[in-house]
Amino acid sequence: MDKDTVIEILDLLREEYPEAGCALDHMDPFQLLVAVALSAQTTDKSVNQVTPALFQAYPNAEALAQATPEDVAEYIKRLGLYKNKSRNIVAMAQKLVLEFDGEVPRGREELMSLPGVGRKTANVVQAEAFGAQRIAVDTHVQRVSNRIGLVHEKDVLKTEKALMEVLPEDRWTEAHHTIIFHGRNCCSARKPDCERCVLRELCEKNL
Repeated sequence: MDKDTVIEILDLLREEYPEAGCALDHMDPFQLLVAVALSAQTTDKSVNQVTPALFQAYPNAEALAQATPEDVAEYIKRLGLYKNKSRNIVAMAQKLVLEFDGEVPRGREELMSLPGVGRKTANVVQAEAFGAQRIAVDTHVQRVSNRIGLVHEKDVLKTEKALMEVLPEDRWTEAHHTIIFHGRNCCSARKPDCERCVLRELCEKNL
C-alpha cells in the first residue's frame, strides 16, 4: 500500500472517530497500568465497572502491595481470569515498591519486567501515561490492519513492527485508537459492515 493511501486511511479514520482514545478510566500511570492489566480477554467497559472500588481501596502501589490476591479478587471477580489477574497485579505492585520506589517506570523493558505486563500493556502505558508514540496490537488492530491491507502478518509482534514501518511515527498512537474503534464499530470479526465502512473504497478486501 502506497504512502498516500495510508495517509488517506488514517485521515478517514480520524474523521470518523474523533473521540477515539483510551477507554479505560484512570487518574494516573499506576491506575492505567492496573486497568490495562485487568483488560486482558475482557471489555474495557467491564474493567471500568470494577476499578472505582478497587482504586478507592488501593489507590497506589504501596497500598496494593499490602493486599492479598484473595482480597483483590473480591473487587474484580466479575472479570475473566480474575484469580490470575489478582495475583499478577498484587505481585506487580510489590515489584513497583521494591524496585521502582512505587512509581511506574517509563521504559518498555522495565514495564515488561513487571508480573502480568506484556508488550501490548507496556505500549499502552507508554503511549497514554508518558506520551510516547506506540502501536499496541490487540485483536482489533491485528484483524483490521491485516484485513484492509495496511500489513500482511499473522503474528502480533510482526504486525506491530510492520505497522511501525508503514505508518508515520507521529500518528502511531492515534492509529492504534482509531483502528480499535473501527474494529469495534464497523469492521467486526464475524460480520464486517462493509456497506457503511468509510474505508470501503480503499480496503484491500473490497478491491
